[in-house]
Amino acid sequence: MFSLLGKGLLTVACWAAWTLPAFASPAPQSADLVADLVVVEKGRRTMLLFAAGQQIARYYVALGKNPVGKKHCTGDNRTPEGVYQISGRKPNSDFHRALRISYPSPDDVANAQARGCTPGGDIMIHGLRPGSMANERQHLFADWTRGCVAVTNKEIEQIWSMVRDGTRVEIK
Repeated sequence: MFSLLGKGLLTVACWAAWTLPAFASPAPQSADLVADLVVVEKGRRTMLLFAAGQQIARYYVALGKNPVGKKHCTGDNRTPEGVYQISGRKPNSDFHRALRISYPSPDDVANAQARGCTPGGDIMIHGLRPGSMANERQHLFADWTRGCVAVTNKEIEQIWSMVRDGTRVEIK
């Protein structure tokens, strides 16, 4: 039998699974919107898209399994921090679609070398594996990537259409 605490936690988890979609950012109003800046706020687990200084979209994200602090080495499961850009697209990603982030920068490489390791790479903003979750918002319950920024498949479709290669990405 569940303890009272266990029943309470189960109730909260069920409530969260059904209500989290209400916290999702509404779809942008115009299909013509093009973002000129992507800001990932790791502490808030949000990704903001801006055009001409105005916020045009907000998404809740999951990060690397070890999200606190800067990425230093391959396999540390951290999401990098710094200024990057969208350096390419992966339409047939294992995670629905993916936008490649230009990590590592020359500073990231030097930092990793000073630590005696390699910086890693292949950092992306991506969706979810097909069929991985009954309710896509479940991916927000824990940070689970190897250093990437994850959103739902519907959200990566929106982001894919608004963010061009070369767009500035700030990860804080």
